[in-house]
Amino acid sequence: WLAAGRASRRLVLVVVFIALLLDNMLLTVVVPIVPTFLYTTEYKGTSSSAAPAQSELAPPASKAPPFSFVFSYFDNTTVTVLGSLSTVGLGNRTESSLPPQPPSSSPPSPGSCLEGEEFLDEENVRVGLLFASKALVQLLVNPSVGLLTNRIGYHIPMFIGFTIMFFSTVMFAFSGTYTLLFIARALQGISSSFSSVAGLGMLASVYTDDFERGNAMGIALGGLALGVLIGAPFGSVMYEFVGKSSPFLVLAFLALLDGALQLCILQPSKISPESSKGTPVSTLLRDPYILIAAGALCFSNMGVAMLEPTLPIWMMQRMCSPKWQLGLAFLPASISYLLGTNLFGILANKMGRWLCSLIGMAVVGISLLCVPLAKTIYGLIGPNAGLGFAIGMVDSSMMPIMGYLVDLRHTSVYGNVYAIADVAFCMGFAIGPSMGGAVVQAVGFPWLMVIIGVINIAYAPLCWYLHSPPAKEEKIAILSQECPMQTKSYTTQKTLRDLPLPDGSDAEAEDVE
Repeated sequence: WLAAGRASRRLVLVVVFIALLLDNMLLTVVVPIVPTFLYTTEYKGTSSSAAPAQSELAPPASKAPPFSFVFSYFDNTTVTVLGSLSTVGLGNRTESSLPPQPPSSSPPSPGSCLEGEEFLDEENVRVGLLFASKALVQLLVNPSVGLLTNRIGYHIPMFIGFTIMFFSTVMFAFSGTYTLLFIARALQGISSSFSSVAGLGMLASVYTDDFERGNAMGIALGGLALGVLIGAPFGSVMYEFVGKSSPFLVLAFLALLDGALQLCILQPSKISPESSKGTPVSTLLRDPYILIAAGALCFSNMGVAMLEPTLPIWMMQRMCSPKWQLGLAFLPASISYLLGTNLFGILANKMGRWLCSLIGMAVVGISLLCVPLAKTIYGLIGPNAGLGFAIGMVDSSMMPIMGYLVDLRHTSVYGNVYAIADVAFCMGFAIGPSMGGAVVQAVGFPWLMVIIGVINIAYAPLCWYLHSPPAKEEKIAILSQECPMQTKSYTTQKTLRDLPLPDGSDAEAEDVE
């Protein structure tokens, strides 16, 4: 059974599917947890510790009043707890005897649901940097992983990615400070780099036909979509009703099962380098068609990357949303992304992948412009669903295009080109959260959505250049030698060689003319 499984392309697809599923569950499970966890531990912890300090510093009254006050720093109310009210006591009581109010507990501004408006504004930046750390590390590691897969194959890097992801998940479960959460997120970036580059490269090498490759990429990206779908709602519900560590411990157990499957199917101790040398990353980065495809991946995913740290805090401030709703807000986007990747993995090949990408980027921009118009969580259903479906169109179209461009214009070794595709993802998820928090602090959440929406709409027409990319001359010659039925010109030449003309045929042909 193991021998048959190792020779099966479908089981390889299953392994990649599960690896992308767990990686993206860990990616999104922290989205609703981190903002509320930091607010609970840091802001409320600071406020509660300020209460006894203020009471110690307050000077004792010379004469005890007939009643005393307990001042709450959380709801700014004064409650009478001793004695009875009398006109004499009330007349002798002055406002100076009340304990001073700390500056950090100013009353909430109109339209705000939580205290600490300034803290939440600063938290936008900190949470954005924490989310972006994963993508920044992944951005740095991806080129090295691409070179590594060319030298030792895809199996060992896949298993390395699983190992690092397991340690990252356990660290998330037991981290109680911002610094430890930051380190765990950065470790996840290393694991994602190994898993995604090796996994997509493995699929491209196993599925050599362009149509089959498109279908396989759509299924694999369905695993990515399912991870995004499950992650945020799963994290918010488990954090609300069980505790912070519970979702990460469940993910760690699932990661162990994935590692056992990889040991059985992929044989990660086996070194299998590529038979031919891949095209250098520098050469691929000079190809304008690969850059256009990478840019589409980057900007379309940058929109949802900006939403991850900023939308939950905006909902806490403007919609008074409880913790469990912060993750459910991303549920429409995740469901529609799952539908989009599976549907257009097949349809994109028929209607044109460039057209799917163009339409998808335009819909991404329009959906982002509609997000700030929502007044309740129900108003987010339409924009988020359109956003997820459109990103699914772009991803399921651009991933096969990357492999097709390498086949058409370069050497058919896929580690480096999928390293570039993953770098494009990482740039979106690095620039998006890190800049998004700062932009929200400067001009507000609605203007952030306008900026990234307009960028997507403006970039969409560039996808037209991918409708018929030209092959390089030396690549055409190689393809005509390796695949005699691939080009019409070679088929005609083969027919002429199989049926040689008799002597004097040239003269007869001239007479006919």
